[in-house]
Amino acid sequence: MAEDDDLELSELDGDHIELEGEGTELLAAAEAGGEQMKTSKDLEAVYDIPVQVSAVLGKATMQVSQLLKLGRGAVVELDRKVGEAIDIYVNNRLVARGEVVVVEDRLGVTMTEIIKSEKS
Repeated sequence: MAEDDDLELSELDGDHIELEGEGTELLAAAEAGGEQMKTSKDLEAVYDIPVQVSAVLGKATMQVSQLLKLGRGAVVELDRKVGEAIDIYVNNRLVARGEVVVVEDRLGVTMTEIIKSEKS
């Protein structure tokens, strides 16, 4: 499949498709049991719902007294190394890992791994 090709959900005719590259699988919206396949128009109702996205570079633990002693220019050592993947949370749920990138004069995040959640 060429990189320029765009798929619509209505074009999927199997239970799943495999994307080139990492071997990621996308499950089609069709369910066993004879339900009709969903289209992208069926998802329009959720497009305007706001979500909170957080990119966690690392974590640090310290006592309140240490925190109060921090001043301008203080450096806090995090539990991750330079170049190590960062965690990407959506509504406080881990959904992906990624890398920090620079886009023009701003920082950004690129997703490198999607985390599959366990159904509870």
